[in-house]
Amino acid sequence: MEMSSKTARQIYQDVINNPARKKFGFGNKAVLVNIDLQKSYTRTDLFATAYETDPLQLKYVNELASEFRRLNWPVVWTQVAYMNSGEDAGIWGTRTDTPDSLQNIKFGSERGEFDDRLTILKDQDVIYLKKMPSAFFETQLQSLLVWHQVDTVILTGGSTSGCIRATAVESLSRGYRTIVPEECVADKHESYHFSNLTDLSLKYADVLKVAEVKHWLGQQK
Repeated sequence: MEMSSKTARQIYQDVINNPARKKFGFGNKAVLVNIDLQKSYTRTDLFATAYETDPLQLKYVNELASEFRRLNWPVVWTQVAYMNSGEDAGIWGTRTDTPDSLQNIKFGSERGEFDDRLTILKDQDVIYLKKMPSAFFETQLQSLLVWHQVDTVILTGGSTSGCIRATAVESLSRGYRTIVPEECVADKHESYHFSNLTDLSLKYADVLKVAEVKHWLGQQK
């Protein structure tokens, strides 16, 4: 195993700046999948489970969503919430049982609400409830992508090391070009965040600056 004294951020920058790094590239049509941008994960002033990597994350997400709607391409939002019993969290909900534990994001609770700073058009956008890390797992996301003849999946939200990674791996496994705008994903600690961006970039996705994603969208009609 290779050893390094560099930080996770430094290793990520080395990977991103490598001119030999080949990209999957954009396809012909994309879906925007915004993962779990709910208060339990975005409101650092309210919940210990929340995190912020780029303070403009939600602004960028709104801008991307606006571009997708202009193109009449699908915009998807996922959220997690569980029964009072927590049984629908399955084995994932058994490690801890505190007010901040996953299974205690209850239906109808503030933790489960989307962040108020988001622009979500509920009569136009698609909203999926999910229980597990991947946005594909036991949701209708795959069917939606087939219906819209999508070949590219663009992911935002969090956490980078959890649900973003899980969805990216499954997206690639299902044959989709997968794009992660760097400023649009977040995690609890920079080590988790950048080490997973590195791994995603090397294996499963193109990790790009949001400006590059917006530029590509701006060229589409």
